[in-house]
Amino acid sequence: MAAGYVFFIAPHKIVPGGVFGIGIVLHHLAGIPVGLTGLVLNIPLTILGIRILGPRFGVKTVVGFILASVFIDGLTLLYGTEPLVPGEPLLSSIFGGLLIGFGLGLIFKAKATSGGSTILAMIMSKYTRIPIGQTLMVVDSVIVLLGLVAFGDWTIPLYSWIAIYVTGKVVDGVMEGVSYEKTLFIISDKYEEISKKILFDLNRGGTFLEGKGMYNQVEKKVIFVNVSRREVVILQEYIREIDPQAFVTVINASEILGNGFKSLNERDF
Repeated sequence: MAAGYVFFIAPHKIVPGGVFGIGIVLHHLAGIPVGLTGLVLNIPLTILGIRILGPRFGVKTVVGFILASVFIDGLTLLYGTEPLVPGEPLLSSIFGGLLIGFGLGLIFKAKATSGGSTILAMIMSKYTRIPIGQTLMVVDSVIVLLGLVAFGDWTIPLYSWIAIYVTGKVVDGVMEGVSYEKTLFIISDKYEEISKKILFDLNRGGTFLEGKGMYNQVEKKVIFVNVSRREVVILQEYIREIDPQAFVTVINASEILGNGFKSLNERDF
């Protein structure tokens, strides 16, 4: 996460929300180190969060934001303040968001939080009853607009929102993992033949669901099955051969746990 800020985000004055976004603004205006600003803001926010929300912020959160501040300022001292790719703010916002998102994803998987604007959003959510995700967007957007006011450049918030978007997508990817499995719902009068293909050729299990057509009220068997990306092509081709009139819905499965896939014991909850 620190590498994303130091090599890509901070040198281009991109302000991707959070306390480190405020730190980037103060760094370019007053020369205050980004990590130091983040640390100074995170400490009272964490104390406030504990008082209002209860002791849900453990040692991992405190260690996390302290180390992030130390690494950001340490890398800045070692590397300097020049961007890794000069003159490429768009490329920097994308790759900076990627690295920050990967770091945040690891923090969240460790059952910690990044502190800062997340705590503020949780406090706002408690009193306004607005979902945390929406309050976090509001808080980060205000910080992004702070960059616009400070630097007077409309490209700053535009690049910042790109970085925020990329960060969110990468966090989701780290948290959920990259899955290539597919979920199929198959409606066909030849469901028995299709089920044999699934059981004996693909060596997969499945489930028969009871369905009824909305128009003609005819009872239907619905096959529910999870397969790999390679197997879905094989199965679709077989269904096309035996029943071209079949109705098939293919859904991307973010995660499948159980026999034939990842074991529940392997899942890091």
